[in-house]
Amino acid sequence: MTTTSFRDAYTVLQQHAETLRNQREPDIDNLLTIVTQSVEAYKVCKERIDAVEKALAQALNGANTDISRKETSSGEDNWLDEPRDSAPGQQNAGFNEDDVPF
Repeated sequence: MTTTSFRDAYTVLQQHAETLRNQREPDIDNLLTIVTQSVEAYKVCKERIDAVEKALAQALNGANTDISRKETSSGEDNWLDEPRDSAPGQQNAGFNEDDVPF
């Protein structure tokens, strides 16, 4: 398999999963081919997902660093050090993430 796009590899995984789900009896003759193609497709998908996660993390870290620098360099109070559940300058009123019902 020379699939290089996420979409193509994901389609292969979906098709093979559907084939295996719908079999009444195992097709042993094609099982090795299905497993081999699925493993290759999985590797392509995993590489793409890892690359996207890494790029997002770098972009978000860069954005957070830029915001922090702007706040601290402007001479204003750095509100980024405050707890997230309270407004700047206010105490946390006992709110806990566990209090959220979903």
